[in-house]
Amino acid sequence: MLIGEYYHNLDAKGRIIIPTKFRDDLGGSFVMSKGLEGCLYLHPVEEWEKFTSEIMNMRGAEGRKLNRFFFSGAAECEIDSHGRVTVPPVFREYAGLEKEAVIVGVSGRAEVWSLERWNAYMDDPSFEPDEIAKIMDNFMI
Repeated sequence: MLIGEYYHNLDAKGRIIIPTKFRDDLGGSFVMSKGLEGCLYLHPVEEWEKFTSEIMNMRGAEGRKLNRFFFSGAAECEIDSHGRVTVPPVFREYAGLEKEAVIVGVSGRAEVWSLERWNAYMDDPSFEPDEIAKIMDNFMI
């Protein structure tokens, strides 16, 4: 299970260190894709297959839109011997990644955020503990 929050810098070649605790779950090869809210998703291959099977079953204009967004914005990646992965330039641009990044675990996938976007996202008032408690009330018996 991918959990936690880790801070790393991209190097001059656009590589970022994948947290040690994430490497086994992601495997030696995984899928990087454009994500929602301006981040990147890192999917273990089996999770990618589950995820894409769901969107491939969607029909109509919305289904085509989701398929185009996720499949055109995806790449197979490998972790090098130093625990790094190269973030392709188009993905760095999409996610606003220049130097500082945050890699967060979200159960079945990891997300890569620019530090600036992550801080803005987490500073949103909807992430205040009282707001999270209200959301939890909908799920707790």
